[in-house]
Amino acid sequence: MRLGYFTMPLHPIERDPLETLQEDREAIILADRLGFYDAFVGEHLTDQAENVTNSFIFLATLIAETKTIKLGTGTSNLSQTHPTLVAAHAGMFDHLAKGRFIFGISPGALASDAEALGILDQDRNKIFAEAIDVILEIWSRDAPYNIDLPNNRFKVSTAKTAVMEIGRGGMYKPYQKPRPEIVGTVVAPFSKGVIAMGQRDFHPMSANFLLSHWLPSHWANYAEGKMLAGVAPQTADWRVARTVFVADDDKTARRYGRDDANSPYRYYYAQMLTKMKLSKRHVIFKRSAEEDDSLLTVDRMLDDLVLCGTVNQVVDQVLALREEIGDFGELVYAGMDFVDRKLGERSMELMATQVMPKVNEAIRTSGAAA
Repeated sequence: MRLGYFTMPLHPIERDPLETLQEDREAIILADRLGFYDAFVGEHLTDQAENVTNSFIFLATLIAETKTIKLGTGTSNLSQTHPTLVAAHAGMFDHLAKGRFIFGISPGALASDAEALGILDQDRNKIFAEAIDVILEIWSRDAPYNIDLPNNRFKVSTAKTAVMEIGRGGMYKPYQKPRPEIVGTVVAPFSKGVIAMGQRDFHPMSANFLLSHWLPSHWANYAEGKMLAGVAPQTADWRVARTVFVADDDKTARRYGRDDANSPYRYYYAQMLTKMKLSKRHVIFKRSAEEDDSLLTVDRMLDDLVLCGTVNQVVDQVLALREEIGDFGELVYAGMDFVDRKLGERSMELMATQVMPKVNEAIRTSGAAA
């Protein structure tokens, strides 16, 4: 099982972005040193708590500062930008990163972003689907382009102005052939979009703030899509993000991971509960769809959603998760605000150097025994 990293990021709004942006960079540089396989960074335009407005720009600052970690948009919000721009920028980024690039995509769910862009009343899922079709066409075709797909609002042409002998009218194809890995973050239980991911060989990442009992629906739908495409599904393709805090002792784990009023985990889930209620998607926090909203408290969410404890306790929790939902290829560690930098960095270190080796040894042992 691989270890990945994902950060939205999400910080207290009173913090200076000059500091939080550097903190987010340093967390990924640390993840690279610790051997994390990949790092995904989210983007939002109009949320002061989530400070990265363009994941390509942010990740570009990390190419020279990291050695092996793959850098992933987490996600590039395709309803918000013309697909020609995204295709060109992603293609260039892939070359700059020499293939250490994963193309994470989504429609872009933040309502205030959509309002600011004048698309609040539009079907952003439809825009997203049309945009990714055009991006893939740009990457697969040779210039000059004349892309006019059926029922697609985006028409891309350089046919009238191209002068191919001097290169005018062409765009980057990605460094990776035929394209980078494409990953979609999945939030909704029973998401039908995961079926389409399977059919198109995009890979799912189940969100860290989704209760674990909803997760098997993601794999079932992804496997259905792969079978519709006539391809056997591979569990290595499935990323499962989780909120994790590992400490050297149980008392510190419980204090920083849950009980302290200043716990970054408490802040994170208070924010997420408010935001999901505003977007009417808070069912993801419910133990059953029929539960009353009044039962959703931050304390219960911390109990349900944070893998927290000492090394051995977290190892047991990861293995219990795998037992519950089935095999998956990558555990994606969700990054938090560093209220206490030493504890935040120590948690990542323990996760990479002690938890994951023990988890993988247990998986190997159980596989050999079977």
